[in-house]
Amino acid sequence: MSDRIDDDAIAGVEQWLKGLQDRICAGLEGLDGQARFQEDLWTRAEGGGGRTRVLTQGAVFEQAGVNFSHGRGSTLPPAATARRPELVGRGFRAMGVSLVVHPRNPYVPTSHANVRLFVAEAPDAAPVWWFGGGFDLTPYYGFEEDAVAWHRSARDACAPFGPDVYARYKQWCDDYFVLKHRGEQRGVGGLFFDDLNEWGFARSFAFMQSVGDHYLKAYGPVVERRRDVPHGERERDFQLYRRGRYVEFNLVYDRGTVFGLQTGGRTESILMSLPPLVKWRYAWTPEPGSAEEKLYTDFLRPRDWLEIGA
Repeated sequence: MSDRIDDDAIAGVEQWLKGLQDRICAGLEGLDGQARFQEDLWTRAEGGGGRTRVLTQGAVFEQAGVNFSHGRGSTLPPAATARRPELVGRGFRAMGVSLVVHPRNPYVPTSHANVRLFVAEAPDAAPVWWFGGGFDLTPYYGFEEDAVAWHRSARDACAPFGPDVYARYKQWCDDYFVLKHRGEQRGVGGLFFDDLNEWGFARSFAFMQSVGDHYLKAYGPVVERRRDVPHGERERDFQLYRRGRYVEFNLVYDRGTVFGLQTGGRTESILMSLPPLVKWRYAWTPEPGSAEEKLYTDFLRPRDWLEIGA
């Protein structure tokens, strides 16, 4: 059962989220070593606003976007009530940090993370709140070492909250980040959770914090291992082709994208997740036995990565 929250509790979440944005931006700048984030401050007509930060043309990252937003609205959009019809007609407050990082080197995976608090409000009823979020990894050239380390960090984020939490949210991630029209996973997964309130506010908030704080712990070592791997036109071409899958998922399936557009959010901030360069090819298949084929056969399917690394 959810418990009641007040404005002070919500303000505490907002303060923490802004600090997380600061820490992640500083960490990514440190990994890049050259480029810096540029910030746009924006407001919504219905209430709220955000801080969008984008790094472009860095030494390591071709583009990285880290967004904080806190929006208000008088009516929940269909994207929010489709799974919770009892909330139709309520207003809302939604706040979170969302980020996507697109590296230059094709051997460095793309990464995504978000953490958020959602509050559905009505004048004659107690607010209904929940936390959500997660992080996932999308390689172009797969390495078991990277996938195992990524999932160990995901397990570590969940460990203080129960022995079954990682397995449950790892499965949810595998089920969510699927391009259904292609029958293909987006990447090697990680964590995904939503509608979290059954632990009570303090513990649910602590879990969201743990997930947010483990993102850089998971991603930084992968970047450092792969950032200087030699590559050529073949690898770059495959990276741009695979980025097309990322675009397809974000524009067709991603709940955050759909919610942002349905609520009249800032379009530039919502679509900052898209890569700066991308390619599509008609009916392309990888060469048998190639590293590109191995991505499909060995990495773009749900696996127990912790068992592999045991």
